[in-house]
Amino acid sequence: MLTNPRGLPALHDTAFPTTIISGKRPSRPSRESAFSSSAPGVPVKNILVIGAGGVGASMASIAETRQFFDRFVLADVSQPRVEAVLAELDDPRRFSMAVVDATDQAKVVELARSVKADVIVNACDPRINEPIFAAAFEARCNYLDLAMNLSKPHPTHPYEQVGEPLGAGQLAADQSWRDAGLLALVGMGVEPGLSDVFARYAADHLFDEIDEIGVRDGSNLSIDGFEFAPTFSIWTTIEETLNPPLVWEKGRGLFTTDCFSEPEIFHFPAGIGPQECVNVEHEEVVLIPRAIDCKRVTFKYALGAEFIDWLKTFAYLGLDSKHKIRVGDVSVAPRDVLAAVLPNPAKLGHLMHGRTCAGTWVKGTYDGRPREIYLYHVADNETTMRQWGSQAVLWQTAVCPIVALELLATGTWSGSGVRGADAFDAVPFLNLLGEYNTHHGMVEMGTGLWPSPRATGQRGWDRAVRRAIVPGA
Repeated sequence: MLTNPRGLPALHDTAFPTTIISGKRPSRPSRESAFSSSAPGVPVKNILVIGAGGVGASMASIAETRQFFDRFVLADVSQPRVEAVLAELDDPRRFSMAVVDATDQAKVVELARSVKADVIVNACDPRINEPIFAAAFEARCNYLDLAMNLSKPHPTHPYEQVGEPLGAGQLAADQSWRDAGLLALVGMGVEPGLSDVFARYAADHLFDEIDEIGVRDGSNLSIDGFEFAPTFSIWTTIEETLNPPLVWEKGRGLFTTDCFSEPEIFHFPAGIGPQECVNVEHEEVVLIPRAIDCKRVTFKYALGAEFIDWLKTFAYLGLDSKHKIRVGDVSVAPRDVLAAVLPNPAKLGHLMHGRTCAGTWVKGTYDGRPREIYLYHVADNETTMRQWGSQAVLWQTAVCPIVALELLATGTWSGSGVRGADAFDAVPFLNLLGEYNTHHGMVEMGTGLWPSPRATGQRGWDRAVRRAIVPGA
């Protein structure tokens, strides 16, 4: 058992029973329940995963050890990339490959029908969510992704007004998916995904009233031989951190702030320690208030001062831009160039050291008393590389959709519509996660316990608005 700096027990790393939790009240039904004994099951025997990058490859290696599906088709625009993934499997008999341009909705529909897919898992960059999401509906397949459709910040006042939030088009299609009897499980990675499961668990079992739900992500990962090398897609990281951060409050709804706002010192468990966390844009701030009664939702990354300086430099130089510019005889987006020249995070696992922690901090009341907890999951890079051949960040993202697919396959999770993980019963997910031999933990926080987050009082970055204006608009 891990202990906190004061020597008090800090970590509860156990599977939780389905009815009584540590002697507390029986489980309460979710406000927007998608898990009902009368709900139809979701078929997932034939799985089509689109995207054979780091996460898709990790999903295949994890799925290989499970028996809940009959066929796993891994598709990508690059045939050599898929072949390399399947060549690493010990027993590839249930696996097959396909080549598809996922930006072409018609081609995805054709592939889904040809392989008789029950579910399409989108393991691609969220830039191409829209054609895959639409193709799944057209092909009458269930759908799962790891990140929702990208936002469109307000063109002139992005830090004062919300434009089109993350996943807006997907959530707007909820009724159509319900009418078709199909499920679109959106944001089912680790963050969003497992973080939403933690929020659901806390709401159902640990609190009477919730003041704030805050996802907090930190790590002590390092990479040998590189002055700067991200552990996850730099394209996506720039999108999340340099877009206007999102915050949700009851009575106010969604609003944006300056970049890197509301910095706080958050103490991460498992030896990671205290780190400064700042607001960024993330799906949980959109999803959680739809399913869980609370007063405030935030998402903060422990980016670190050095990494924030890199991000600011990219922004000052215009290297964060997604809009193509003319360079000689070609048109290219500066952010795409940056992603191309930096090392591929999926290929750096052998040089990485340390742990990454994803979790959900919740503050409120229970039995009339204040309560504050942090539910979390830690992935150790040495362990994931030794057991799975995947670096920690990618593996931690990949295991969650496989767990969710197994719950859908067994009928433990079921329903229709466009839903996040917070609309489903958290207990079976957390217990099954333990069966995958990767456990979660919980710390009680407050005076004499694990340290609560402490605001630093520093301001966010008042970024110039000019970069948010679309050229030619």
